[in-house]
Amino acid sequence: MDAPHLPPWLELTADPIADPTAGTVVVPGADARSRADLFGLLAQALDLPEWFGRNWDALADCLLDSDDAGPLALRVDDAEQLLADEPPAQFATLLQVCDDVWSHGRYPFRLVLRTTGERLPALRRRVAAATA
Repeated sequence: MDAPHLPPWLELTADPIADPTAGTVVVPGADARSRADLFGLLAQALDLPEWFGRNWDALADCLLDSDDAGPLALRVDDAEQLLADEPPAQFATLLQVCDDVWSHGRYPFRLVLRTTGERLPALRRRVAAATA
């Protein structure tokens, strides 16, 4: 299977873990297997406001309404586990939210999905299915 055409804000990698650069938030995929887990991790890591409703629309609103946030890179390590306990449509929704933030946000946005070399082909297939 050919590698999926990735949007400019998305990177799939098997590169070794490096120290995050400024503006990078790291989320462990193993701790974000469900929407509730992911929303909790993002609320804490991004210091989201108390009104964050822990749903996709609220996440998009928080990321788009951040006046002082600046550029953001979200790196998910062990990305094959990201939302693994949810139906596939939830992963697709996450990617759509990221696309909206990149397209309509005030600052650059990037999502880096990192996994191991042997798991990278499966992650590519998952992304291709979610973006089809």
